[in-house]
Amino acid sequence: MNGRLAALVGPKQIEIREYPLPSVEKGALLTRVLRSNLCGSELHIWRWAHPLIKNAVMGHEMVAQVVSLGQGVESDYAGNPIKAGDRVVAPYFLTCLKCGPCSRGDLNMCQNAYRWWSQKPENPPHFTGTFATHYYIQPGQFFYKVPEELPSSIVAGANCGLSQVIFGLEKAGLSSGENLVIQGAGGLGLYATAVAKEKGAIVTVVDGIPSRLELAKEFGADHTIDLKSLSWDALKEKVLHITETKGADVVLEVSGAPAAFPEGIELLRTCGRLVSIGNVSVDKAFEVPLAPGWITRKSITIIGVVRYNPWYLLKALEFLKRTFKKLNYEKLTDKTFSLDQIQEALEQAENRTVTRAVIIP
Repeated sequence: MNGRLAALVGPKQIEIREYPLPSVEKGALLTRVLRSNLCGSELHIWRWAHPLIKNAVMGHEMVAQVVSLGQGVESDYAGNPIKAGDRVVAPYFLTCLKCGPCSRGDLNMCQNAYRWWSQKPENPPHFTGTFATHYYIQPGQFFYKVPEELPSSIVAGANCGLSQVIFGLEKAGLSSGENLVIQGAGGLGLYATAVAKEKGAIVTVVDGIPSRLELAKEFGADHTIDLKSLSWDALKEKVLHITETKGADVVLEVSGAPAAFPEGIELLRTCGRLVSIGNVSVDKAFEVPLAPGWITRKSITIIGVVRYNPWYLLKALEFLKRTFKKLNYEKLTDKTFSLDQIQEALEQAENRTVTRAVIIP
């Protein structure tokens, strides 16, 4: 049997290719992709801006169904029995358990994280991205069985956005009663709103799109601020009013806008914590002015977050189990495309005519 995949062959150039399905080696799984979301980071990859992922198979947020299991695979990484037909999710990166970061317990920073995702589509096992009919889970790659009660439509985003904001907010030590300002009300910002409210935080969401701010309220935001309707000074005053003149205890940057970083520092109280997730580009085009004295004089903590420790995917599934009957996660995706429509989906995402696309192979 053959499967199909979306191969990135140049800047903004996608080819749909067909390859034989691989035989499954010891410790691996072959899965059939049920649905895959178009995460904002896919746009960076599509534009040829990722430092490692060039000629590769696109896609990483997904939920899939087990087709076949390699020798020795009897349970997931939480000990749940696994069989053909079960639904699973997997972190989109490897953790080698041998490099320096892994040896320190920083599995999210594994030096071999993209070793197989960055390979060319023509190299076996071919199906190393999720914009495809099938996805190959490597030996040693974490994966978790999806609880039966969770619909596939809300699970696909767990292995990127939801896991990452849970990881980031835990690294910041966000606690009940603290003021959190979230910069950006896209998928990550909305997930973060729900996670922070469960922790008992007071949540303020800042964005420039009114429809996103309305959705933030549905996900539990106590306050919303339309950044396009206020001057910067007025926005700061509003945050000071909400936080009783102290400033935010924690600022979470998930907008991807470089200017949000120094702005977030200004919104923090003294000894506050800033979690940066959205800004991932490091070339000069994304540099912004910043007076380091702000960090020194306010004695703040900067926490950069890339990926997550893989067991946070299990925490994400558990969070969805607790909350999916109260929150409409279906609203986080707003348009469905076929595999043959990948180029159109990416173009619409870039033009912001779609918030978060779903790819159904």
